[in-house]
Amino acid sequence: MDKSMDSNQIEIVTSKNSDDADAGAADMPENLAWEEISREHIIQDQWIDFRRSDYRFPDGKVFGPFYSYSRRDYCIIVASDEEGRYLCVRQFRQGIRQVTTEFPAGGIERKDGRQYGTGHGPDVAEDALEAAKRELLEETGYVSDEWKFLCAIPSNATMADNYAHIFEARNCRKAGAQHLDETEFLGVNSYSAAEIEEMMEKGRFQQAIHILAWLLAQRG
Repeated sequence: MDKSMDSNQIEIVTSKNSDDADAGAADMPENLAWEEISREHIIQDQWIDFRRSDYRFPDGKVFGPFYSYSRRDYCIIVASDEEGRYLCVRQFRQGIRQVTTEFPAGGIERKDGRQYGTGHGPDVAEDALEAAKRELLEETGYVSDEWKFLCAIPSNATMADNYAHIFEARNCRKAGAQHLDETEFLGVNSYSAAEIEEMMEKGRFQQAIHILAWLLAQRG
């Protein structure tokens, strides 16, 4: 961890909105965009940029604090094998302190080594499809020649700036062993569509964006 970046940093935000916010506001019939007037980087290391901001509302009132964070974009893969069974991974998630069942997924690599930042620009080392193929192979040992892009959606529009890039991969075949990072401890299982539906109905498929990925894949 880069300790030199741990100290709090406060900045005055001079531009009214980010380019993305301006683009979104341009599509609105009313003036609903907020103006960020100050930002404090509470934690800014190689892993996360956690921020505290004050905003001016459309009626002129200033309010804060609002907390947000930056993480890198990532991909999710709804992967089915040659028998039509779906590949899932099992791993511990510290937020809910449970082992979850979910689809293979992982971050899009960056050249600067940070785990946060915009999903475009010179610091991004691979595109979303490349990342999806790499993550599927690393986490499960499977590959596919049949890929379909389903959606790119904000991971948590209220607090985070990163996007989930959702793909479907069909007729996956075993190509090797897992190649996991030192912090990854994953089990791989395959399930029928009915078994996945049952897990979702019973609250045993706990990742919200992964459920969205399933619904998009089933829509065709």
